[in-house]
Amino acid sequence: MKLNRKWLNEEFVDLSGVPDREFVETMTIAGQKVETYERLDAELRNVVVGRVVSITRHTNSDHMWVCQIDVGAGEPVQIVTGAQNVHEGDLVPVAQHNSWLPGGVHITKGKLRGEVSNGMLCSLKELGLTLNDFPYAIEDGIWILQEDCKPGDDINTVIGNDDTVVDFEITNNRPDCYSILGLAREAAAAFNKPMRHHDPVVRGGAAGELSELLEVEVPAEDLCRRYTARMVRNVKIAPSPKWLRQRLRANGVRPINNIVDITNYVMLEYGQPMHAFDYRYVGSGKIIVRRSEPGEVLTTLDGNVRTLTPGMLVIADETKPIGLAGIMGGENSEIMDDTVDVVFESANFNGTSIRQTALALGMRTEASGKFEKNIDPLLTLPAVDRACELVELLGAGEVMDGVIDVLNDIPEPRTIELEPDRINALLGTDISEADMVEYLRRLEIPVEGHEIRVPSWRPDLVGMADIAEEVGRLFGYNNIPTTTFRGAATEGGYTEAMKLENRAGSLCRSLGYSEILTYSFVSPSIFDQIRLPEDSSLRNAMRIQNPLGEDASIMRTVALPSMLAILARNNAYHNDAVKLYELAKVYLPKPGQTLPDEPKHLVLGTYGEHEDFFKMKGEIEAFLRGMNVPEARYTAEKHDPTFHPGRCARVSVGGVDLGCFGQIHPLVARSYGIDGEIFAAELNFTALLSLQLPEKTYTPLPKYPAVTRDIAVVCDEAVTVAALSDCIRAAGGKLLRSVELFDIYRGKGIASGSKSAAFRLTLRADDRTLTDADSDGVVSAVLAALEKELNAKLR
Repeated sequence: MKLNRKWLNEEFVDLSGVPDREFVETMTIAGQKVETYERLDAELRNVVVGRVVSITRHTNSDHMWVCQIDVGAGEPVQIVTGAQNVHEGDLVPVAQHNSWLPGGVHITKGKLRGEVSNGMLCSLKELGLTLNDFPYAIEDGIWILQEDCKPGDDINTVIGNDDTVVDFEITNNRPDCYSILGLAREAAAAFNKPMRHHDPVVRGGAAGELSELLEVEVPAEDLCRRYTARMVRNVKIAPSPKWLRQRLRANGVRPINNIVDITNYVMLEYGQPMHAFDYRYVGSGKIIVRRSEPGEVLTTLDGNVRTLTPGMLVIADETKPIGLAGIMGGENSEIMDDTVDVVFESANFNGTSIRQTALALGMRTEASGKFEKNIDPLLTLPAVDRACELVELLGAGEVMDGVIDVLNDIPEPRTIELEPDRINALLGTDISEADMVEYLRRLEIPVEGHEIRVPSWRPDLVGMADIAEEVGRLFGYNNIPTTTFRGAATEGGYTEAMKLENRAGSLCRSLGYSEILTYSFVSPSIFDQIRLPEDSSLRNAMRIQNPLGEDASIMRTVALPSMLAILARNNAYHNDAVKLYELAKVYLPKPGQTLPDEPKHLVLGTYGEHEDFFKMKGEIEAFLRGMNVPEARYTAEKHDPTFHPGRCARVSVGGVDLGCFGQIHPLVARSYGIDGEIFAAELNFTALLSLQLPEKTYTPLPKYPAVTRDIAVVCDEAVTVAALSDCIRAAGGKLLRSVELFDIYRGKGIASGSKSAAFRLTLRADDRTLTDADSDGVVSAVLAALEKELNAKLR
């Protein structure tokens, strides 16, 4: 909601001595948040009124003129112009040297065909104006001023730009603040200044009886709480006066003519939308507020033909709709230059009905936006009286005596008990009852004894907490003392699971992975994309009852497709190397249960020039070490159709299967639009948390030296390094501290179908230095076990 401060100061509450910054800060603290504010003259600088002293033809041009302009600064300045409508004695806008025009246009002196020009003469358009703002001007040519001004006057003052427009963010529960009157009431309360109220005064007296000329019926009583109408005769359509046009323009409304401008002015001032009908197009002088019927159409004021659906609220005469109630009038009742009699409509419509119609027709307007907020039904009568008062003030017509006022649903007066103790307890303050009453008085909320009489324009006040809010914001939230919580308080902090998740994220980031977040609801097609077998239990996913669409209709049972989709998007954006991770929930249905299991899975995804299977294996090993779990076992996985059959391994810890990692199958990668190699892992993070070892303790440095022995054994190609390592550890006993693979050889000297694997064994005792006999005994035991269990012989 926009508020121009000149209108506020001149009509309602004088805050002219309050700087803009103080005004917006005070209003925000008092509960009406200011989004932005701007000076209207910010873009128009060093432009003044000038009088044309003389005008001579340019010696080097047949269409340019050399003008001497009095700008109120002593000697006239010379300006060259090509305009043909300028004459001696004219008052014109002059953009002087080093001036600025709207849109960031900078004007400086220069030469035109050899003659010095110290600026330029301006048209309406160059000043950011239109003929709607100053109807007497011409569209193409210099603006010849008819305003009450003199040479040297700032053009901003002449056109009304010496003003500040403040844009408020109004909450939907405060429909009263969608008006200048409502914001003025808030400003008066915030600054504790007197509010000037004005009750419209209408002289009336136009010829005729209103009851004989106009009749109103409201069959749709449930959708029209109140309908108020007055009639104006002998209308004189003309431009509105300057002060009214300026106020409309400052609030973002384009002036049109006096009658239309009056309805817009009252809507801004009171927050009550109004409409003016040309009486001659109201068939039989009868207005009917009803629901639309099948097959009805209406051409609205914007020239569009609207096909109405049954049930839409319309304003009609006896034969046709003439307007969409609360949204826009019909073209068949538009105010024209030859309009003689006008019917002013001021009504209160059902907000839900107006919103549904506006959405269905795609034509949300300023009026519909206000009706949606359920504005005060008691506004209709003062608003229509204000419109008629302005008609008389502007000399725009003769107002008839009498008002048609159809009342269908007027709310009963409401009261709330004033409870100072409860309010102070809620706010944590010690405000006296007298001060509370004073704050409410400033907001024009009357209090009689201990009873608060809620005004009709404050539907948001329904209980003690609402009254406490009013008291608190005028007392000043920044003045409320800081206090500790009352009652027992619990100590905040992370749970153990949250700490482990944070540690997991930190470990992933230290390995070069960046976090992503993806939706838990996915498309059923993902199972085919990752080549999941038809009989897989993972296809048994929970369906969403109200999905956004088929692409988001089930809860995921596997998180890898979400990762692959993000990798595919990065690949499509030509990101050459990507490393991503996510701690993602999956949803696994439980037989006979309504709710599923919701374990978290750690998903890793990467591609790029230096990524391969063994690098990811090392990263997983580093991650598991950082998570303080026992050493993992890696076994070849050849039956997972999502992964490459020769570059995939399962990860298990202590017999618990955590998941799988490796290169994504080329067919799966291609289904995501990726031709290169992708490496990914999906591990059961929830299961991993149950495998945590006790906290690490300090182990002193060894006192005795270690002994290393290297062995190379030849074994069948099918024997894995993991099997060899496990056998060595089992046979090495307590003296064997570590086993490290350092070479695998295939080639000359090794039979086909076999390989040579070389290991470094580190031996150490805690109580002595090992002898050769000790070391030889361990090596002999290891070699014997390798040959017996795996048929691996010393090379």
